[in-house]
Formats: sequence, C-alpha cells, structure tokens
Amino acid sequence: MRELRGLTWDHPRGYAPLDVLARLDDAGPHRYGRVRAPLRWDRQPLEGFESRPLVTLTGDYDILVVDHPGLGTAVADGCLLPMDDLFDAATLAAWREEAVGPSFDSYVLDGRPWALSVDAAGQVSAFRRGLTGSPPATWDEVRELARSAPVTLCLGGPHAFLTFCALCVAYGAEPCRSGDELVPREAGEAALDVMAGLLARSVAEVWRLNPIGVLEAIAADGGPAYCPLVYGYVTYAGARGVRFADAPAWTPGGRPGSVLGGTGLAVSRSRADDPEVRAAIRDHVRRLLSPAVQRNLYPATGGQPVARSAWTDPEIAAPSGGFYRATRATLEAAWVRPRSAGYLTFQDTASRLIRDGLDARIPHGELLRDLDKHYEGWMCV
Repeated sequence: MRELRGLTWDHPRGYAPLDVLARLDDAGPHRYGRVRAPLRWDRQPLEGFESRPLVTLTGDYDILVVDHPGLGTAVADGCLLPMDDLFDAATLAAWREEAVGPSFDSYVLDGRPWALSVDAAGQVSAFRRGLTGSPPATWDEVRELARSAPVTLCLGGPHAFLTFCALCVAYGAEPCRSGDELVPREAGEAALDVMAGLLARSVAEVWRLNPIGVLEAIAADGGPAYCPLVYGYVTYAGARGVRFADAPAWTPGGRPGSVLGGTGLAVSRSRADDPEVRAAIRDHVRRLLSPAVQRNLYPATGGQPVARSAWTDPEIAAPSGGFYRATRATLEAAWVRPRSAGYLTFQDTASRLIRDGLDARIPHGELLRDLDKHYEGWMCV
C-alpha cells in the first residue's frame, strides 16, 4: 500500500518524536511496535495553525497535527474523519481518562471527538534561574515583582488576546459565556489594567514576540527575568536555564488563569476511504498515544506528552527541572477556547485590538466596547 503523509509543526517539540519513530521504522522492528505503512512527516510554521484552514491541507495529508480552536471551521468544511469512526468507545474513554487536564475534551465538538490530543500545554509562568525568591503566585505579586526585576508580557500574534482571557479566567469570568458581551465589564477592566501596568515595564522587542521568542529572550543573558503567562515548552527547561511555575491566580489559592494549548492528531476524511489506509492510520495513532511512546519517547526527544502518567512521574520530571510537576495544576484548570467556525478570525482581530490599544493607551472602556462589537459580529455569523 502507499506511504502515508503527515503534517506537523516546525519546532522540535512538534516533530522530534515523530521523526525518531519514522527513522526507527526504516531500520526495522523496534520497541515501539510495527505499523503497516511508513509515515513521512512534513512541517509547517507554528503560525500555520491560525493562517491555513485545514480544508486546504487535508487533500495532501493523511494525519495532521492540529490546534483545537480551528476545529469548528474544519468540521463545518467536512474535511475531518471523526475519531469514533476509527476507534471504539472503550479505547476513546481510556485515552480521555489518561489525558492531562481538558486536553481530550478540547477536541470534542457536538459530542464527537474530531482529533485526539497528543501534546499538552497551557500558559504558565516562566522565569530565569536565579530569580530571587519564589515566583509570584498572584497577580498582585507579579506587579510587585515588576518594580524590582525585568518582567515581560507575551503579546505577539494571538497571545495578547490569550493573555487577556487568562487574566479574566483568574478573575472568575470565563470569556464567551454571553452572546453579546465578551467578558463582564469589571473583569475586562481589571485584566486590561494589569496588562497596561506590566506593559509599561516591558521591552517592546520582547513583548511583541511569540512564546518561543519570549522564552529565547528569558534564556539569553541580559533578557527579562520573568513572564507571567507564556505557553510552556519543556525544551527550555533544565539545561536552557528557564524555570516554570503555575500561572498566577487573582487571589491566594485561587484558580490559576490559563488558556489551554497543545496539539491533537486529526485524520483527513478524503484520504481515509480505503480500508487498508484506515487500518494503517489507526496503527500510527494508537502508537503515538501508547504508554511507551508517551512516557518514554516523547520526554526523551523533547516532546511534551499528553499522558497524565507522564506529567506525574518524578523520574520523567527530573531532567526537565520539574517542569511537569511545577505546572500540572495550571494545565488541569486551563480554560478551553471556543471551537465554533470563524473563531480564529475573531481571535486574530481581538488580539490586534488589545495589543495596539494598550500600546496606544486607548481607554479601557473604549477598547472593551470595540472587542464586544467584533465579538457580537462573530457570534452572529
């Protein structure tokens, strides 16, 4: 049968475990199990998750690494095969039970799983090794730290909006709960107030970057010492000198405000009509979610597993400087973004409004009215 094609993202966290498996398959039988057909992985930039609709890719790829906020548009386009067409209910239930946080459920839409989480992430705090004292546990402590240490936000791309959402979650107001208001006005004002205060102390060359750029800056000599909200990358922990902690809460002991990230495996409907191809796809998905791959291969190659058992294992945590243990509570409490069709376009617009509005010091009430206007426009589509 034909060789399968896959598409992932161009960071070692996204491709290293997959490439290792492909090389092992070429060399012959190995500890992670046999498959019926080889799978070759191409890569796209991280920004491709937001800029390239899945319907434009599913004609060329059998398996795609995807981000859950784009799910609604892909399902509306009819380009994905639901996972309950490939796996039985017991298998899906076991994967759901093993997934850390709401990772599995983030790919469920209208009661059906349209992808399977394979990599888990959320916004957490990052700081340079040697930062005096414990990392801040509340947003008041973040503001206090900013008076004595170089602190940065991460507002590039969609992350201005995601930072705003995480602050609202910590405040106790999940976004998108109302049909005509993005968040309650009090929560929105409080979130923008915190962001504006920290932005005034952040270096523009850093806060305009995406998470990878911000983490590179923290790891570099002379960079910022702390970022309160940035998507966690285990590849920067340990030897790179970056430490991670739970996202700040609004009050001591409160919910850490964070927006779920991570990636999932989706299957192209148009390329899985042949029973042999379906069986081969099933082989690869099962293997990628197997305990051997999630607990051994993923951590060893810089991947970020979705398996809760990997996040709670002290031996797996040790080489990463305790990354998994230090951030798991945040991941368990993370907010899942809407997956309705058109959400990514709204997210992009909202992030630009917040980033530019804060930079131009637009009054918070005016900025929130602009956000509500675009939110209502998306909800009415």
